[in-house]
Amino acid sequence: MMRAAIYARVSTLDQEPENQLLELRRYAEARTWTATEYVDRGVSGAKDRRPALDKLLADARRRRFDVVVVWRLDRLGRNLKHLITLLDELQALGIAFVRLSKQSEAVDLFLSVLADHPDHAEARYQLGRVLLQMGNFAEAIHDLEEVTRLQPARLSVHLDLEAAYRKAGRTAEADRELVLSEALRNRRPTAKSHELKESPI
Repeated sequence: MMRAAIYARVSTLDQEPENQLLELRRYAEARTWTATEYVDRGVSGAKDRRPALDKLLADARRRRFDVVVVWRLDRLGRNLKHLITLLDELQALGIAFVRLSKQSEAVDLFLSVLADHPDHAEARYQLGRVLLQMGNFAEAIHDLEEVTRLQPARLSVHLDLEAAYRKAGRTAEADRELVLSEALRNRRPTAKSHELKESPI
């Protein structure tokens, strides 16, 4: 049986997390998951350290659950760098991540990223990385492809784009990105890398 960590957060003490928790409980119950609740009350999402979130991460490192479920991504955090670190750590621990509300989050994320990274290419890249971690492969591919057009020689973008293509089942495109990544690693210009600069993916 899957073990779920349910995380909810409200920013002020006069707010109640119950609406979030009701949906999260229903989601877990519908899948017959056992659930442990972690709730931060009156804590800003911009803070990296929060009592319930800290406990959740400590339990994650002890492998006490298999999946983390949140209502919206911004309940987990509003600081982009912290979000990426959290999602990377959960992935490294083999813990799945689920958010229930997906509506307009890509737009919200991009505005948040843009605030941290005024450079358009860097904002797109960081957004693509977050979307990839969230399992939103189609939108991740869209943003990462845009970055390859803006920065065709940036190795990390091609590596992330390869991963996104593979997770989306687009093997031929993933293999192409692998070839490009190897060429960039070896710093050997190829006809394909030249082609990448001249035409969209």
